[in-house]
Amino acid sequence: MELPALNNQQKRVIIVGAGFAGIRLAKKLSSRYFQVILVDKHNYHQFQPLLYQVATSGLEPSSISFPLRKIFQSYAHVFMRITEVLSVDTGNHEVTTSAGTLPYDYLVLAYGATTNYFGNANLQKHAYAMKSVAEALLLRNTLLRQLEDALTVSSDEERMALLNVVVVGGGPTGVELAGTLVEMKNTILPKDYTELNFKQMRIILLEASPKLLGAMSAESGEKVAGYLKQMGVEVLTGVAVKDFDGQAVSLSDGSIIRSKCLIWAAGVKGFSLPGIPAPSLATNERILVNTYNEVKDMPNVFALGDIALMQTDAYQRGHPQVAPVAIQQATLLAQNLKNILENKPMKPFVYNDQGSMATVGKNKAVVEIGNLKLGGFFAWLIWMAVHLMSIVGVKNRIFVFLNWVWHYFTHDPSLRLMIKPSERKN
Repeated sequence: MELPALNNQQKRVIIVGAGFAGIRLAKKLSSRYFQVILVDKHNYHQFQPLLYQVATSGLEPSSISFPLRKIFQSYAHVFMRITEVLSVDTGNHEVTTSAGTLPYDYLVLAYGATTNYFGNANLQKHAYAMKSVAEALLLRNTLLRQLEDALTVSSDEERMALLNVVVVGGGPTGVELAGTLVEMKNTILPKDYTELNFKQMRIILLEASPKLLGAMSAESGEKVAGYLKQMGVEVLTGVAVKDFDGQAVSLSDGSIIRSKCLIWAAGVKGFSLPGIPAPSLATNERILVNTYNEVKDMPNVFALGDIALMQTDAYQRGHPQVAPVAIQQATLLAQNLKNILENKPMKPFVYNDQGSMATVGKNKAVVEIGNLKLGGFFAWLIWMAVHLMSIVGVKNRIFVFLNWVWHYFTHDPSLRLMIKPSERKN
């Protein structure tokens, strides 16, 4: 694969993955000392924290996606290759992609994590995940299609299976999704589907551990559970999913829920590339790194963000898989790579925890910043402000904000479209 020529001073840095870490690192490194090759299979950056709003017809995919080439129009030393990475060869300092081979001086793996089904093949086959825009659109199409089908089935049992939605995972994604779905059930769907009785529709949130929002305090978990129950969500904690065949959900307590839509938000895991040695991987396939984000047993290779597992005294199971960790690691690595060129010592990574938050619907959220714990309307405003400022692109922020304002006052977003790709006709 042809690449731009290096000048006499430059080192080539290949970054695999255009998430929060990859974008931040590429921006920080672009200079006469580094040529950055950003590799991703998509030509856009997606804002994953709001994928659930795409899945529930609250936002268009374009509102939370931004073209990579537009992001880097003014960065003369950043180049894109839209292709899939197939393997890594540290001996020859090369990355093999579906479009050819890329040589590097430094390699940074920042390609994120994937959905963890914990070895359950049926869940992997039948459940719906939300790790990409494509998966969010598939879920949106499924939810709307099942509502249409519910109008035409002959039995109440079939209708309930089409109406019921089961969300698995009591973290921020799960509670935010359950809250949005129940808001749709209460305010939007009865106006669209006047023939259906939505009092019979069940939105069920399952969490295997004893409380929701495991990374936050028990107080916040209880507050969110109270919000959800008040809105009409059935919250079941201490209950795990044993199986799902696409028609019914089998639970660890022996009960069965009839549903054709199970949304899996119960965990993520890493995935390795050929060429990454086994000792460099944790049991969940995250890549083991030291406090400088250097990959174990792989010289001149670094890993950032969700895929990286850095074990410290404060975070023995690794840092939270959230955007601030990825952004802070990328910022420090950019400085450390410059330090290497200048023969200066690298600085170890220390995470600055800026707090946690989750929303479950209009005027309802929880925020924790240090010892400060907030709930309700003010927490909801903070959640909105933080997410708006984190979205790439001023236009995208405006579109998201306008959609939120419209939804707030009308309870009726107009994005309930089933859009499926057509096949080419020869």
